[in-house]
Amino acid sequence: MHYHKLRNFHWNIEGPDFFELHQEFEDEYNTVKENIDILAERVRVFGIKPSMTMTEILSVSEIKEAKAAKMTPIEMVTQLLKDYDILHHKMLNVVNAALDTGDNVTEQIITDFMRTLEKRNWMFTSWTK
Repeated sequence: MHYHKLRNFHWNIEGPDFFELHQEFEDEYNTVKENIDILAERVRVFGIKPSMTMTEILSVSEIKEAKAAKMTPIEMVTQLLKDYDILHHKMLNVVNAALDTGDNVTEQIITDFMRTLEKRNWMFTSWTK
């Protein structure tokens, strides 16, 4: 859902911040796209086939859809920051589960994702001030 929301923001951003945020949202969704692939391949290592239908995504996601065409740039970034909080919490749960099971590879993958997420959170938070 996070990926789709970023694409939606990218396509619908308007106003004086268009050029900056249009590019930033594109950078974000490209990073998320790469991370999704890394996670899906990690799941395959364990013999599980990841499933990602929109119905399944909507049923499990705490991140909700947004009507980006009706949002201001600050509303989009504020929504993104709220989603970052959800993602950070979920990633922390995965890190803890990986540590509990001795899965150092998954722990490292998610820790790397968290490091990037925390930096982007700081940057977008700074933009809102």
